[in-house]
Amino acid sequence: MTNNLLLYGANGYTGKIITEASETYGLQPILGGRNAAAIQELSHQFQLPYRIADLDSEASIDELLKDIDVVIHAAGPFAITSEPMIRGCIRNKVHYLDITGEIPVFEKAKTYDTAAQEAGIMIMPGTGFDVVPTDCMALWLKEQLPDATSLELAFTNLGGGLSHGTATTMVRSLGENGAVRENGKIIPSPLGAKYRLIDFGKGPWMVMSIPWGDVSTAYTTTGIPNITTYTGITWSIYRVMKLQWMFNWALRTNWIRKKAQEYINRKPAGPSPEARKIAKSLVWGEVRNAAGKKISGRLRGPDGYTLTAHSSLIIAKKVLDGNFKTGYQTPAGCYGSGLVMEVPGTEKY
Repeated sequence: MTNNLLLYGANGYTGKIITEASETYGLQPILGGRNAAAIQELSHQFQLPYRIADLDSEASIDELLKDIDVVIHAAGPFAITSEPMIRGCIRNKVHYLDITGEIPVFEKAKTYDTAAQEAGIMIMPGTGFDVVPTDCMALWLKEQLPDATSLELAFTNLGGGLSHGTATTMVRSLGENGAVRENGKIIPSPLGAKYRLIDFGKGPWMVMSIPWGDVSTAYTTTGIPNITTYTGITWSIYRVMKLQWMFNWALRTNWIRKKAQEYINRKPAGPSPEARKIAKSLVWGEVRNAAGKKISGRLRGPDGYTLTAHSSLIIAKKVLDGNFKTGYQTPAGCYGSGLVMEVPGTEKY
């Protein structure tokens, strides 16, 4: 094994941040992507090797993965791009990591568990802010209350903003249902069907239920059968969401989604380095057992994009060092509830 790391989607907003942080961990990833001009420019800037390939054929993927040990897949939308890359990794016996937060992507990745075991590789989606901090919180809470039957997880950000890739994924979900887990099964639930106030450490904060990846991954990690995930919102958004049933049909139309995508494309690629430097991500979790006993916890860390870069590289380095489990894995399930604490600037409070 030559310990080669491929970062596919390196020219994307998050991919560039991962590239910038790679030197911190003594890693020199091969930069991969579909946009030859952008990848070559990035390669020249960081003096790193590169490979250009689409994911539209097995032959191109096999050439891309030649002599590679680990892939960090950062080219979304993952609902489209993840499965071809996973299949390629299985064929070529390459460990697969990605930064998705989409429930269907996690669920599809699980179906490749046996094939990955037979190939001797690990498949681990969600190595970034989706879902490392929340997955670690879920496992830590389970460790405190082993007989927990319900889990609630929430997150919010102070400052920062969305990248084009994240916003594009959200546009693809406009007007669609959310999801929760009840009695071990993922079931549809209207976006924002549940609201509550949560204390992230700065007083009550309004949050609404969303289909975060933990609806899938936290169940794999903890076995807790009832899971709801939330994100912080403003009161103005809360009032709009209460009326969403009136216009969801319109949000699902191609015209509305096209207009939303055009709006996104006119915006900057993502928050500026200055904005990310002062932004913070906050995570809260709570478990309850059948007797009504509950335990909660809180985490604070860098902005989501910075956290994603560090957690993905931390995990990639572990795998390159031979520290992995074959088959489908979740971050905390494989590396423990303390994994997120390895990210610089992360603390429990």
